[in-house]
Amino acid sequence: MTIQWVEISEDNLINLENVMELYDQAFPIEVREPHSVFLQSLQYAKTRRPNNYHFLIGLEGDQLVSFATGHYFADVNSGFIVYIATNPLVRSNGLGTKTLAELEDLLFKDAISAGNSSLKAIFLETETEDIVHTEEEKQDCIKRDRFFARNNYKKYEEIKYLQPSLHNEVEDIPLNLFIKNLDMIKQSKEDKKL
Repeated sequence: MTIQWVEISEDNLINLENVMELYDQAFPIEVREPHSVFLQSLQYAKTRRPNNYHFLIGLEGDQLVSFATGHYFADVNSGFIVYIATNPLVRSNGLGTKTLAELEDLLFKDAISAGNSSLKAIFLETETEDIVHTEEEKQDCIKRDRFFARNNYKKYEEIKYLQPSLHNEVEDIPLNLFIKNLDMIKQSKEDKKL
C-alpha cells in the first residue's frame, strides 16, 4: 500500500466531504465536534505561530484511507492528537500506525521550528467503555486502547479525565487520557546503551 500524505488547509480542502463522512462514522456523537471546528482550527494555526494545527489525510490513489488531526502547543512543547481514523474498508497492514507516525512526525517538526531540540510529549484521549452504545463499540474501545499502548502511549488511569460536553443535552464525558512521554522514551533508550 502506497500512501500519499496530504495536509488539508484553507487553500486545499481536498476530500473534505469524504473525511467528514469517515469522521461521522468513526466517532460517537458524544465526542464529535461540529465540522466547522476543523476549519476554525486551520484558521487558528495561521495566526498563532509557533502553535500549529495539522489536518492530515492519507490517500491511496483517489481513495481516502485515513485521517488524523492534532495541535502543537509551543508553550508546553507538546502535541495533542484530536482525531485519528482509518477507512474500515481498507483497515489493516499497519495503516493506523503509519497515520499516527506521520502526524507525530509533523508535531516533532513543529517543536524543532519552535526552537526546541525535540518534542516533549504527545497527549490524546479515547472513549471509555462507559459511553459505548453497542458491543461492537465496546470492542472498538478495547482495540483502540491496545493500539495506542503498542505505539508507546501510556493510559493514565489514575487521572479522572472529563471532556466538557460538546452538546448541551449531554453531561461531561469520561475519557481515557493517553500520554506518550518522549523525554522518558529517549531517556530509556539512553539508559539501555549504558
